[in-house]
Amino acid sequence: MTPSRLDMPARPARVMFRRKLLGAMVAAMLAGQAQAADLLAITRDALDNNSELAAARATTNSVEEGRDVERADLLPQVNASGEVAYNHIFESQSQAGFSGTAGDDSYASYGLNLQATQALYDAINSREVGVAERQIDQQTYVQASTEQQVLIDTSSAYFDILRAYDILEARLAQERAIGRQLEQAQEQFDVGLIAITEVEEARASFDQSRADRIAAESDLQVAFEALERLTGKQYDSIERLQDDLPIALPEPASREAWIDLALENNPAVLAQQAGVEVARQQVDVARAGHLPQVNAFANYAYSDSDNDAVTNYDSNGQIGVNATLPIYTGGRTSASIRQSTYALESTQYDFESQRREAILQVRSLYTQVSNDVSTVAARQQAIVSNQSALDATRAGYEVGTRNIVDVLNAEQNLYNAIADYADARYDYVVDLLSLRRQSGLLDEEAIAQVNRFLTGEGQVNFTLPEQGDVYDTSMDIGERPQLEQ
Repeated sequence: MTPSRLDMPARPARVMFRRKLLGAMVAAMLAGQAQAADLLAITRDALDNNSELAAARATTNSVEEGRDVERADLLPQVNASGEVAYNHIFESQSQAGFSGTAGDDSYASYGLNLQATQALYDAINSREVGVAERQIDQQTYVQASTEQQVLIDTSSAYFDILRAYDILEARLAQERAIGRQLEQAQEQFDVGLIAITEVEEARASFDQSRADRIAAESDLQVAFEALERLTGKQYDSIERLQDDLPIALPEPASREAWIDLALENNPAVLAQQAGVEVARQQVDVARAGHLPQVNAFANYAYSDSDNDAVTNYDSNGQIGVNATLPIYTGGRTSASIRQSTYALESTQYDFESQRREAILQVRSLYTQVSNDVSTVAARQQAIVSNQSALDATRAGYEVGTRNIVDVLNAEQNLYNAIADYADARYDYVVDLLSLRRQSGLLDEEAIAQVNRFLTGEGQVNFTLPEQGDVYDTSMDIGERPQLEQ
């Protein structure tokens, strides 16, 4: 007997509550020609289609463009302006001692100006470029953190489906076994071997097992939807985890070593550290408000008009250097320095908080993975022990030393142990990947390592069969089997 699946004997033909979900799933899988998707393929779909990651990439592109925006102020600036005007003279004064016409009363004038400047020394804009570069570093780490979060979310959703499916298998087997026990109790009651109370005990246990199976089906369907949300795609089926998955302590086998890896590689920690550098650069920008600005400039102006009193046109050019030194700005610069200094202090506390959080998460996850190794072994042994207990209880029931309640409890304990074993195995895989994520080591290669332990045999189909295909049409899901009294 494998820990995750039990081979149950065939049921008598007279049982009314046939449950064929597993057979229907396998038949649907064999009928389809499409190969089941594995974890690596679905992970790549998530990296290509996940909306949160796409938003992070767009933000990174935006921040990168911000550097060019700031850098533009340090490059040559060339501006051109032109003017066309209609002029009308209502009155004109003639200068004493001179005579002659005053020209046209109405005329048009034209003008053109060209101006070029080049920053020679601009501490504020130069340091704002530095801020933009540090913001790029920070956003790069934020994007990496988002990518790793998508990887762990996708892996968790994938294994939640397998977890729900294995638990559903256990609940289906439990329902079948208790159903047979109910049928046997009815037969024994019919010939007067047991009291009606034992039949009712079996019936109550059967109703509970059916409720457990319905809940497991619901969990499986919800798990399907969670994976679709992450990838934006639907899949016909996915591969299952092999029974021979090695359950071992994480490498390196030292909690402190994992903490060191996290402090060096965790993108969330590195993003907060880059945020400190951004804030430090912004303090330098504020301090630059006390420094002068020096620019080289060149101007050219041209003007003309059609006034008869004016001949030819005006044209002039200018080249030079100007400097501006802020002497007093109402205390604005000093206040900006204090403001940015407090902001720097805040980011330093945020960095320390993120650093401590990473250490806590790594310690917790390393401990959890280590415990998972022991838990998987214990859960596996619990299946063996509960199977032996069930066999002994059934033997006692046959000779009259045990009652049906003991048998039903033993049945329940066995299938709970099977479900717990499935839980423990998937907890181990997800916790191990989460440890790598907190250490900044979760990437496609890490996913590929886990993917090697998936198999297409007995793959999970994403389409649950219709209720009419699974349940006997003579019994609705809300009914319980009718027993002859």
